[in-house]
Formats: sequence, C-alpha cells, structure tokens
Amino acid sequence: MISINAAQEIVLKHTTQIDSESVPLLEAIGRIIAVDMRAPHDLPLSNNSAMDGYALALRPGQEQWNVVDFIPAGLLRTAPVCQGDTVKIMTGAPVPAGCDTVVPIEDITEDGGVIRLNRSIKRGSNIRKQGEDILKGNLLIKSGHPVRPQEIGLLASFGWSTLPVYRKPRIAILATGDELLEIGSIPSPGKIINSNSYSLAAQLVQAGGEPVLIGIAADTRKATRDKIVEGLQADGLIISGGASVGDRDFVRETILELQGELQFSKVNMKPGKPATFATIGSKPVFALPGNPVAAMVCFEMFVRPAILKMLGYSQLMRPTVKAVLSGQVLNSGERPHLVSVRVAPEGDSYKASTITNQSSANLASLTAGNGLLRLEPHSLLLADSVVEITLLDPDLGTGDIHYGTL
Repeated sequence: MISINAAQEIVLKHTTQIDSESVPLLEAIGRIIAVDMRAPHDLPLSNNSAMDGYALALRPGQEQWNVVDFIPAGLLRTAPVCQGDTVKIMTGAPVPAGCDTVVPIEDITEDGGVIRLNRSIKRGSNIRKQGEDILKGNLLIKSGHPVRPQEIGLLASFGWSTLPVYRKPRIAILATGDELLEIGSIPSPGKIINSNSYSLAAQLVQAGGEPVLIGIAADTRKATRDKIVEGLQADGLIISGGASVGDRDFVRETILELQGELQFSKVNMKPGKPATFATIGSKPVFALPGNPVAAMVCFEMFVRPAILKMLGYSQLMRPTVKAVLSGQVLNSGERPHLVSVRVAPEGDSYKASTITNQSSANLASLTAGNGLLRLEPHSLLLADSVVEITLLDPDLGTGDIHYGTL
C-alpha cells in the first residue's frame, strides 16, 4: 500500500492539461482562461469627462467663458475649443482638444450663454486620462485564472464576445456488478440501485468536468472489457466496483489486457483501500471501491485534483480550516481514517463534530457532514482538540481558510 499523498502525486504526474476551446463570454464563467489576456487598447480610449459639467482651458485671471457647444456621451467634437470658450459636456464624453479641466455643473453660474466659476478649481480636475485605468498591452487575466463576473465585465469592456478557456474534460463513469439495477428499477433481495454513478457524476460536475454515464458492466470478462473500451472514448474513465481481488472482479486484469499500466492498486487509507489508478495510453483510469462512501472519498482525494489539473487550475486541493472538536474521536485501526464531520463557524473560528455512523456503505454520513477529518492510526483526539478539517462545502463560513498542497 502507498500513502494518500504518494497516490495523489502519482495521479497528478500522469494527468495532463486538457486542450482549450473558444466559448461565448457568459459561458466562460467559472472556467479557466487558457491564454494570457492582454488589453488590445488603452482604457479609456481617450480623455473623457468624469462628470456632467463644462470643459474648458483654465488660465490664471480668466473669469468667464462662452458656451459654444454641447457634447453628450457617445459623441465626439473634432474641432478644438478656443481659449475663452467652453463646451457643456456629459459624463463619459471625450474631452475635446483645447480643454484641460471639467468644471461640475453645480460649481458654475450660467447667464446668457456665458459661465462663471462659483469657486476655485484645480487645473486638470474631473478628467479621466487616456489609459488611466489600463494601458494597451497590460495583462488583464493570466492563463490559469478562473473567470469570475468581474473578469467578464472587464473583458466585455474591451469587446470580447468569446473567450479561450480549457475544455471541460469528458469523463466516462462505469459501475460494475450483477447486483446493480438502474434508476427506475424496483429493488429486490440481493439487488441494489446503482447510486455510485450518479454521486460520482455529481462530484465530477461540481469539479468542472462533463460526465458520460455508460451504464453497468455485468461481472464477466467480456462485459467488463466492452464497457472499459467504450469508456476510453472519453478523456478519462471512472469505474466503481470490480477493482478488488475477488473471483468476479475483472477490472485490473482487463486494464492490463488493454496494455494499460497500473500506477497503484492499494492506498493506505480508510475508507478506500482498494483504490486503483491506471493509465491506458494517455487516458487516466480510476477504479474506485464499490462502497458508496469509499467511492466518494476516493474521488475527493484522487479524481478531483486530476480534473482540476486537466482544467488548468493552479490550486488543486480543497481548502482546510482549523476547528475545535466538540467530542473525542478514536482511530484504533492500522490505517489513516478519513472521518466525515460537520463543521460550523463559531465566532472567528470553527467547531467540528463527527458523524456517528462512519460505515463506508452509509451515504448518510456524508450528507450529514461537510468536511473530512484525517485520523492517524492508533490515535485518540480529545474534546476541544484543535484539528485540521478539509472543507467539502466551498461556501462554508468566512474564517481562516487555507489551501493544502502536495
């Protein structure tokens, strides 16, 4: 068996970034920019008025100016303004040549087409200079940065209608086992509904991937091989069940028959010991345990970081927080135990409580929790211990959140 960290390093070593595509501006929200985006021109394009007022040339001793024109937003006056003249101008309108100051409407008195200042004003006031916000060639968004609403607004201001982002990886999801039934079937003794494909697909969507559900493989060599070959049409494959060493577990030997390479086949963890990772050609193949909780925990530990790397993210691991345990918790086993916990903000920190039933078949333990606590072998943590929790809820609280690294 290898450690969790070693397994993560192997997965990421054999995971490559996906190719890019161009998508409409609004479809880029939450996606990762594939190239450095640089300003194609200055912003603003020219000097413009920062408010409604009068554009003029301010000279010592001058007390009045003749109003000769009106410039609303969106129009450009090409003729320069002569000394002693002024133009009424609206916010955002280009300041014409010959003017160096904009005087707010409330600071002037107008009478018969002539204005006077009500108070002194500094030369150059209320003009947004060309390139004041961004100069041509400035870096707007670096490759690998997620696109948020503020980036959408910034890029829209330069006129981009499409953006180059990393493509969502299409990942096939396969369940194995004669005991499985598809959703819509009526369960009977010895039969269970295939929930793993849907929980894994949901995790994949949350991570930014695109699931391709390819159904259930019966417990035969041929069915297992046919379904794995089908799954390899996608960018990667996730298999639940069939990865152990039972008489009817054919996943590992099928991978080898298809010229695949087993990178690891057991991880020192609970739940999830049988987790297997292989590559067939350039395609990553994750063979996860059939127990629902074990499958989802293994996805968090190994599949999710790989998906984020495919997508071009620089931060691949879930955030962590320090939390105070509400009660004691024991791991008497030989393997590190990833325990489902419920975390809640409490003042400027967090409080964590463990979920009672930690069975790897009990999905309710994950739905009741929103974080994972790693318990080392033969360890006892007492109530009020400060522990590190991996957050599964990205919107949890506003406390001191950190991001793990390998």
